[in-house]
Amino acid sequence: MFKIDWNRRTCSKRGHVTYAPAEPELRARLEARTELGEAWRCLRCGDFALGTPHGSGPAAEAPLVPRGKALRDLFILRFLAIERLFRGVLIILVAWAVWKFSNSQDAVRQFFDQNLTVFKSVTDHFHYDLEHSPIVDTIRKTFDYKHSTLLIVAAALLAYALIELVEAVGLWLGRRWAEYLTVVATAAFLPLEGYELTHHVSAVKVGTLLLNVAAVVWILLSKRLFGLRGGVVAFEAERHSASLLEVEEAAGTAPVAVKNR
Repeated sequence: MFKIDWNRRTCSKRGHVTYAPAEPELRARLEARTELGEAWRCLRCGDFALGTPHGSGPAAEAPLVPRGKALRDLFILRFLAIERLFRGVLIILVAWAVWKFSNSQDAVRQFFDQNLTVFKSVTDHFHYDLEHSPIVDTIRKTFDYKHSTLLIVAAALLAYALIELVEAVGLWLGRRWAEYLTVVATAAFLPLEGYELTHHVSAVKVGTLLLNVAAVVWILLSKRLFGLRGGVVAFEAERHSASLLEVEEAAGTAPVAVKNR
């Protein structure tokens, strides 16, 4: 079975991350001397890279470099961020269209009624009642919405788009507050998405619903939100020990029990 090496995949794109710990034993295991000069072991992939280290100091202050599962999780979060960004931009365009429509309802109504007659001869040929079709009835109902109502709709859409864009930025940066925001905001709209499917089923709607459900479940469990799997205590414990563990793992000195956690 094909397995992605997230560490080397990331290093090939972003470059290696090296660090010279102040502790002599660790420093000796991370450093190598070659004919081309000094080389240091990458804290992400474990390979040696030529050149001076990117940083130095106590092992406990080594940079927190995501590896393995953490890199995979970051990739998934950024995929969700891109999806949120796309959705946010799309909602902004819809909000702009609603606002433009609210300022020119009468002109749009006249344009619609005038051009509807162009298709009437074709639909009459196929014995289709265009004047009373569900689509035409729905469009005409929107012409009766009050200007103030349409402005409220546009403002609500803009607020929703803002939430999506904030989620996108936070998820791309891997911020924990963005994970909470994504779970709460996405879960709040799941009942509405399910209700829409009772009226009209489409591949896009089903796919969006499944993606949102999967995103909520995955973020809840993998990020230990709302007390799950040890909650914030377990999450912060991993983060607190990560810098030192990165150096120890790269040097091959981390305990097996910790490495397999």
